[in-house]
Amino acid sequence: MTDYNLPDILLLVDKTKRFLIWIPDKSYIVLGASNKAEDALFLEKVKQDDITVLKRPSGGQTVMLTPNNLIISVVFFQPDNLHPKVVFNQINSLIIESLERAGVKNLAMRGISDIAIDGKKILGSSIYRSKEALLYHSVLNFGEPASTFEKYLKYPSKEPDYREGRKHSEFVTSLKEKGFSQTNNQLADFISQRFELASLQSDGFIKSEALF
Repeated sequence: MTDYNLPDILLLVDKTKRFLIWIPDKSYIVLGASNKAEDALFLEKVKQDDITVLKRPSGGQTVMLTPNNLIISVVFFQPDNLHPKVVFNQINSLIIESLERAGVKNLAMRGISDIAIDGKKILGSSIYRSKEALLYHSVLNFGEPASTFEKYLKYPSKEPDYREGRKHSEFVTSLKEKGFSQTNNQLADFISQRFELASLQSDGFIKSEALF
């Protein structure tokens, strides 16, 4: 297991970029800051299939990233006046707006920081905060079967209320499963364009009335 080193971590040092929409080059398992591999993973299967395991500095539960996911990451510098709940709400609202414009229906924010379709999770997000920056990152499940997550990830130690005890295969869905016809790359380009526009219009995503 190594420290988190995926592309969006560079947003913390490259102040020329405010967001990154990217597709993983292979499968990764990313442990939350408080998670332990032996508690969160079916380690024998992870080792058998040579899945890279990383540990991120942000909170939340363990997630799996695959080339069938889309990762959406946004950075804010000098974040003292930003409340995490505000960041989750506004960035997830922008993602929902983008997906709706792309033709996805029945989206809603659920739990602390999830997005769901018809009560099934389609996106989870977490935040890392330091004195200098706040990094929001989320995993949008474009087309990975929920059975993949169930193969490697144990039932989480904490769950949102709307999960209601459902196992991964009953709780998680994908855009592809819901009939979305564009490719992952096409969706990445579309969401990037929406985020670029939002960044220009609202001076970095967060509207002034949301600042504390």
